Amino acid sequence: MDAIPRLETERLILRGWRESDFEPLAAIHSDPEVMTFLGPVQERGDAWRSLSGLIGHWVLRGYGKWAVERKSDGAMMGRVGLINPEGWPGVEVGWTLGKQYWGNGYASEAAEAAIRYGFLTQPLDKIISCIAPENFPSQAVAKRVGETKGARATLRIGGKDYPVDLWGITRETWLKRQSAA
Repeated sequence: MDAIPRLETERLILRGWRESDFEPLAAIHSDPEVMTFLGPVQERGDAWRSLSGLIGHWVLRGYGKWAVERKSDGAMMGRVGLINPEGWPGVEVGWTLGKQYWGNGYASEAAEAAIRYGFLTQPLDKIISCIAPENFPSQAVAKRVGETKGARATLRIGGKDYPVDLWGITRETWLKRQSAA
């Protein structure tokens, strides 16, 4: 989608969505291990609606999640970016990658680019991440990008309540990190 800005990091391209991204996204959303803390696995039709929602968020909010592509081979690895659905506790940076891409620092690299984009383009005082208390790998990513653990909250998704810890980074903290880098 052309309205979605393209970002680049050392190893990644964060770009707009293409119809060809559906197959890898559907595979990611159908993996029980990937979806452990994100809700039930999705059938193909649900994954298609998720893809439509990812694109629509950009139209409605002016920001959203990007398709994450690895520069070295063009693999579409997952989705990372900013969301703020109706009823959410704030603008969230979130990351979901296929499990074959876990453990390589890709989520942190993409999340840092998304946070930078958020603070440079949006009037935000804080960016949060809603992380399940048992999701230790995502907590590690949150720490690496400078977020700290805050209050516990409950997200209601699809008629079900999910407890999450609200991790976050303020604009002020982010600016200090940038000047120190």
